[in-house]
Amino acid sequence: MSDASGAGPRAGALSEARWHIRSKIWIEDEKGKVLFGAGRLTILEAVERHGSILAAAKELHMSYRAVWGKIRATEKRMGRSLLERKTGGSQGGGSELTPLGKALVERFRKLQTLTDNAAQSLFENFVEEFGRDEQEEKG
Repeated sequence: MSDASGAGPRAGALSEARWHIRSKIWIEDEKGKVLFGAGRLTILEAVERHGSILAAAKELHMSYRAVWGKIRATEKRMGRSLLERKTGGSQGGGSELTPLGKALVERFRKLQTLTDNAAQSLFENFVEEFGRDEQEEKG
């Protein structure tokens, strides 16, 4: 925001309401390859809702190959299956999360919440200290 002269932020105009903290977390393997993050969480949640990789891909506007590739890469890096796949037939196929897949989704959601809460608390302290520093400079 600028003051009336357009010279930049107004003195004393610092407001937490104008600033927002954002964070993004993901888990990497020892080679720096993504193991799990928000994108893969979204994929597993969609598979869980629909019981199908194809339906999840459609909902997410992704190709089946892209969704399947991300799931497969995570499974390979973890050395464990996240999905139990049922092949087609008269009753159709489908996929459901394994107990590990369900636990990963649940724990990553908790990790996101804890991270967001910690970031928000740190940010509130930052804004408070920044405001105090600004006031001290004036006084």
